[in-house]
Amino acid sequence: MDFRLKDPSYSDELSLRQQVFNYILEAVLSGRFKPGEPLTELKLAEELGVSRTPVREALRQLEYEGLASSIPNKGVIVNGISETDIEEIYAIRALVEGLAVKWAAERITDKQRSDLEETFELMSFYTRKKDYQQLGKYDARFHNLLFDSCQSKVLRHILRMLMRYVEHARIGSFRVSERAEQALEEHRAILEAVLEGSADKARDLMTMHINNALVNLMEQRKAGEKKDQA
Repeated sequence: MDFRLKDPSYSDELSLRQQVFNYILEAVLSGRFKPGEPLTELKLAEELGVSRTPVREALRQLEYEGLASSIPNKGVIVNGISETDIEEIYAIRALVEGLAVKWAAERITDKQRSDLEETFELMSFYTRKKDYQQLGKYDARFHNLLFDSCQSKVLRHILRMLMRYVEHARIGSFRVSERAEQALEEHRAILEAVLEGSADKARDLMTMHINNALVNLMEQRKAGEKKDQA
């Protein structure tokens, strides 16, 4: 992954720190920086072509979010996301996203209805094509549209924070074609419930969808661990 400032002429230090943090966060969540791996200020600064100050601030933020720890005589070490972390994130998602989709069924605009239907059609197309990278893209768009449709800035912020921690795992889960097809039907049912204004039904379907996604994800993690040990 290449590091690039959105606008090299834009010298706002807060913007630079945020971009450095996003780069390191992406590397941790994607597994490029693995649990137990040291994160060195100087090495990262050289890799990114920035001073050590924004890197130091980014590492502090990573520690604050629990994704790294500062260990005496060792420096900052990657923690990554544990199985317990994922289970907790999905449990919170089920509650908060269930509420979001319930409100979406009550508050969605005509434009958002149209965007959701169009996005679902693209999800159907890429599921048939088994193009999981594009499917992951439009799955994220589908959920983001639901977040927007609930008309709550607070819920949108909470959900997008949660989703970034499991983004890579979610995309990987689509590579099991049976799960991709099952997820498509779950999305179809959620969409129909939202469009017909069935708020409680939409909430229950979303909760079921997230719980099924967690089961599939944990099965894949265990399969990957067995493969690594073989």
